[in-house]
Amino acid sequence: HVPKLRLQAQSALGSTGGSAIKYNGPMDVAKHVLKSEGGTLGLFKGLVPTFAREVPGNAFMFGVYELVKQYIAGGKDTSSLGRGSLIVAGGLAGASFWVTVYPTDVVKSLIQVDDYKNPKYSGSVDAFKKVLRTEGLKGLYKGFGPAMARSVPANAACFLAYEITRASLG
Repeated sequence: HVPKLRLQAQSALGSTGGSAIKYNGPMDVAKHVLKSEGGTLGLFKGLVPTFAREVPGNAFMFGVYELVKQYIAGGKDTSSLGRGSLIVAGGLAGASFWVTVYPTDVVKSLIQVDDYKNPKYSGSVDAFKKVLRTEGLKGLYKGFGPAMARSVPANAACFLAYEITRASLG
């Protein structure tokens, strides 16, 4: 994710009149990180906050998905739910992921784009504290609206595709 995030940050900075183009694509970012930012370990920068996001976020998301399906079905048997119900359950599940872990994702992103030679943050906890101190709780939710706008339909479609595929395979 380090190359993707660097390209996204570069694009955002460029559109706001920030720094010039630094990378020509994901492979260029990877080469730069390998050469100048700690070798292979540099590609895994932000791994701890990524796990801190993914493990509880996915546990919550899949739990919400099953609970919403059971709520709509009126019991544990969800086999007769229609596509609309599955879309609602999937969309709410996707929303629940980001509601529970969004600040962790912000911290992860800050760590991954932080300057290697002159880092602003000594780690995840330091990044969290500095954002909270300088920007308040609002700083931990930068970009939350677009993330939700993407997550709800994407997860609705993904869970629906899963259920259709599962049903067709028997």
